[in-house]
Amino acid sequence: MSAQIHPTAIVDEGAVIGDGTRIWHWVHVCSGAVIGARCSLGQNVFVGNRVRIGDNVKIQNNVSVYDNVTLEDDVFCGPSMVFTNVYNPRSAVTRKDEYRDTIVRRGATLGANCTIVCGNEIGEYAFIGAGSVVNRPVPAFALMVGVPARQVGWMSRFGEKLPLPVKGAGEATCPHTGDRYVLDANGCRLVTDAA
Repeated sequence: MSAQIHPTAIVDEGAVIGDGTRIWHWVHVCSGAVIGARCSLGQNVFVGNRVRIGDNVKIQNNVSVYDNVTLEDDVFCGPSMVFTNVYNPRSAVTRKDEYRDTIVRRGATLGANCTIVCGNEIGEYAFIGAGSVVNRPVPAFALMVGVPARQVGWMSRFGEKLPLPVKGAGEATCPHTGDRYVLDANGCRLVTDAA
């Protein structure tokens, strides 16, 4: 198996593309990028040199993944969502030595048109609602909405809102998978994997 690359896409020499990855119309992948297996890069996606993308990542149309962004396995990037890598950009001031790292942990969803301000970590299986602006770290399993994004709940690995308070303690079971989650002072975590 090998990658499927549309004839209009530009994949610079040196880029590493995993088996089964599909690269669609007018995509540009820079030479230093590393992309895992079974990914999908939609129309008009840009991937910078210092980017690491895990396996089974879905990047929808019109997303630019700039230098210093890491996407772990199973991340979903919705259409036209935005990453940044400089906190205080100015056209007349060069700040390439000030790039801030952004890490999106396994299974997280970044909704359509959301913005992830650089220097933040998005926890595993977190869910960022469409149009939200994330300007601080996001806990694992957190459901974030708004501008700036605020936490309004918790999400299961399956992508269903869990009946848990934002803060405090409790337990919940995902009705689709049977996975059990516990909320305590350390945040929300999966305690029983039904599979």
